[in-house]
Amino acid sequence: MLMETLRALCPLFGPSGFEDAVRDYIKEQVKGFADRMEVTPNGTLLVLKKGKAAPKHRVMLAAHMDEVALIVQSVDDDGFLKFKCVGGIDRRVLPGKPVFVGEKQVPGVVGMKPIHLTTDEECEKVPDPDDMYVDIGAAKREEAEKLVQEGDYISFDPAFLELENGFVCSKAIDDRIGCAVMLELIQEELPVDTWFAFTVQEEIGSRGAFGAAFTLEPEIAMVLEGTSAADVLGRKNEAQVCGALKGPVLSLMDKGSVYDRGLFRLLLSLAEEQGIGWQVKTRPAGTTDAEAFQQTRRGCCVCGISAPVRYIHSPSCVGNVKDFEAMKVLVRAFLEKMEDYDG
Repeated sequence: MLMETLRALCPLFGPSGFEDAVRDYIKEQVKGFADRMEVTPNGTLLVLKKGKAAPKHRVMLAAHMDEVALIVQSVDDDGFLKFKCVGGIDRRVLPGKPVFVGEKQVPGVVGMKPIHLTTDEECEKVPDPDDMYVDIGAAKREEAEKLVQEGDYISFDPAFLELENGFVCSKAIDDRIGCAVMLELIQEELPVDTWFAFTVQEEIGSRGAFGAAFTLEPEIAMVLEGTSAADVLGRKNEAQVCGALKGPVLSLMDKGSVYDRGLFRLLLSLAEEQGIGWQVKTRPAGTTDAEAFQQTRRGCCVCGISAPVRYIHSPSCVGNVKDFEAMKVLVRAFLEKMEDYDG
């Protein structure tokens, strides 16, 4: 079930600031299950699902709908599209990747200087996006501008691939996996009343999370995310961050948040009780929406569960369904404890 939900969510077009298709899909899926639903002015979807009891403290789960992408900056005289990155994209993997431009989903490919014109010095460096372009096959500016325009978003190939041993490959697994877990929980009977925030513009600074936090004033917030798995090419210890097939990733801190110690310990104990493998994020890299939730009004106790994702922020993220399913089990076990939880 979780695999099919992820298969439906990942291909959707949802760059930061243009999450409409993702939000519309989720809204349609939660009809008949949600007790309340609203959209904030900047596009975050807030859903209340009532459970068997009221929690002692207002609880919110959050996952972001947006994905990293590109945006058309200009069109040159030869019909090539110059672009900027939206979010923290691993630019090493951009050249040669198929892309789709704008709402019309005009197909194209990321190009750069031909290899025979590239100097030895340039070959030793990671290419800069300013030296790349998107080729849609147009012969000149006027031809390209009939199909695309400045400000159009450029998304990656929406193909969803099933690899061996339960691994899947797609764009936007970060953070459609968090959205998938929340969507499925809304469709189930819950132990406590729970707010779900499907946030926007996380990849460019948690813009939607601030609005969600000020609207709902949660006292306990759990962020569901994807995080970088570097269990390839012999990466070890703190440089690895986490690894696939080792279970959900629990965070103590990152560059934007120090996570609540009590909630962290609760998640550890619940993972042990459920027989779920777990791992602690060994390197405090990156930020999540937790940063915004902690800073709202009176503040909020935050915790996070992440899915290990290889090649994150690239057109070809890879993760394992076993890790994803374990993530959902742990989130549900967490909600079971919220009726009487008091820190």
